Amino acid sequence: MGVRANGIKSAHLVVGATGGIAGGKSTVVRMLQQLGASSVDFDLIARQVVEPGKPAFNEIVAFFGERILQKDGELDRKKLGAIVFHDESKRKVLEAITHPRIVAAFLDQVRRITKEIPNAIILADIPLLLEAGLRHLVHKVILVYIPREIQIERLMKRDGISLEAAQNILKAQWPIDEKLSHADFVIHNEGTPEETRRQVEELWKELKKCQKAESGRRE
Repeated sequence: MGVRANGIKSAHLVVGATGGIAGGKSTVVRMLQQLGASSVDFDLIARQVVEPGKPAFNEIVAFFGERILQKDGELDRKKLGAIVFHDESKRKVLEAITHPRIVAAFLDQVRRITKEIPNAIILADIPLLLEAGLRHLVHKVILVYIPREIQIERLMKRDGISLEAAQNILKAQWPIDEKLSHADFVIHNEGTPEETRRQVEELWKELKKCQKAESGRRE
């Protein structure tokens, strides 16, 4: 078996799953899990590394002050998000605190999975995979795609927000069409659940082939 630059060993395949907000990525991830994929949730890791008492939590409070805490002592993620959304320098400070720890925790989870399942297909559920420059952590990228106009409609309906608010939220992500050229596989999720499932089942067959190819390449 070979060794990737990030230090992960085995015959596994790490696949980054990304998309746009309200695009249905979580649905596609669940379908792939049902077919046998393991998964690592970056959002969950991001919440865990900033829990009270963790080093990242202490550094964040030291920099931003206690104004970003809730009454129960945990981070007020919405308040912190609003601060960094409007100030790029503070966003970079936050990322410098959290990103290395999130990546380290991610790699630990991948190692634990591959220790139990050496030939695992592991989904790295990373909403901002491309925006955050994390492409190097995965072998392949799946993009769950819906046209921007449908994305806005679904976001407005899901969150009960205005058109302007939905458009402002999307500004924090790359345009969904811009992500297409960075994807190895695309699931078009603007149709029916049945149409999405058929695509996912075909994708699973392709991922199994890729996993075998990666395994052979590393031998």
